[in-house]
Amino acid sequence: MVPIVSFIGRHDSGKTTFVREVVTHLKEKGLRVAVIKSTKHTDIEFDREGSDTDLYKKAGADSVTLIAPDQMIIMSDKPDSNLIGIVHRFFLNYDIVIGEGFKHERHIAKIEVIRDDSDPLKDQVNGVIAVVTDQSISRDYIFRPDESKEVTDFIVKKFIEKKKANEEQVLLLVNGKKIPLKSFVQDALASTVHGFVESLKQTGNMQEIDLKIRLPKNEDK
Repeated sequence: MVPIVSFIGRHDSGKTTFVREVVTHLKEKGLRVAVIKSTKHTDIEFDREGSDTDLYKKAGADSVTLIAPDQMIIMSDKPDSNLIGIVHRFFLNYDIVIGEGFKHERHIAKIEVIRDDSDPLKDQVNGVIAVVTDQSISRDYIFRPDESKEVTDFIVKKFIEKKKANEEQVLLLVNGKKIPLKSFVQDALASTVHGFVESLKQTGNMQEIDLKIRLPKNEDK
């Protein structure tokens, strides 16, 4: 699975500026980075000069997605999936997905950005693994607003290096939901599909195979 880390914080907490710096540092490390931003606003003009999405592209993100109540800008339609489902469907070829928002998404690692005069969200949401703030807060993994490089190193160590050490050979999604597979099942599926594909022409030097199967509808149900 592609690692997902989302930055959360109250309005005007500085999270967008901080995320842009982290994206730039991740790109400097040679990683493929996708950014997904959540917003409550509608009728948004995508990639307008000076907009958050425009600034993320200028920061070097390979893909930028904006999720709003009325649309998901990349697909143009309102999304029916949660963040994990969206990443599984559209962003499997990236090294990491950086989110902005999604504070109520469960099972997503979050880094909170707090201004001096703001109340923390970390006690109201799940999955906060680090905090960026000038406040005196007692907990593990506290970073200052000028420590975007340190936060980037924290993300790489916790998610990228860990992912490489435990990378799955086969990823199975059914209706966008990840199905856990034991090692022997992964081996069996990989060898079977590889054998069939290898018998075809023009497959070249295969490194990775993506297979999507659409089953016929059962009219009796």
